[in-house]
Amino acid sequence: MSCSYLQIPSPVGVLTLVARGTKLAAILWECERENRVRLGPLHEDREHPTLLETQRQLSEYFAGSRDRFELDLDFEGTDFQRQVWRALLTIPFGETRSYSDIARQIGSPKAVRAVGAANGRNPISIVAPCHRVIGASGSLTGFAGGLQAKQYLLALEGRSSLQLAF
Repeated sequence: MSCSYLQIPSPVGVLTLVARGTKLAAILWECERENRVRLGPLHEDREHPTLLETQRQLSEYFAGSRDRFELDLDFEGTDFQRQVWRALLTIPFGETRSYSDIARQIGSPKAVRAVGAANGRNPISIVAPCHRVIGASGSLTGFAGGLQAKQYLLALEGRSSLQLAF
């Protein structure tokens, strides 16, 4: 199935919103690594209702007036990846979890590295808040949108005390 997309400006750069049918399938970064998210053929649709609704909710989020998203999501990945991505959706606004926390939550406490890999392939950034996952030491670690974008999103949510890891 082909996907519709819409590019929007944001405080963290141009975001590409992608819908598959009536569900949000991806939010891609301006500096997106090739093949991080596999979607198939894309065609631009500036009037797609799901993409316009996603744009509206993201605008509210960036303006500080929204702390949860109400969108139908289409996660395409392995069973393990989808399990990790669903766990991301349970992290409350303004809170963080470690990769170990997520591994324990999904019942695979030894799968910390696999959780990190799945987190890195999260297709629906921001909405499925992979930016809220940090290193065990409390430092900011890898992020598809870049560490500065991660730091910005966490500061937006009131977590400005976290430091970048180098």
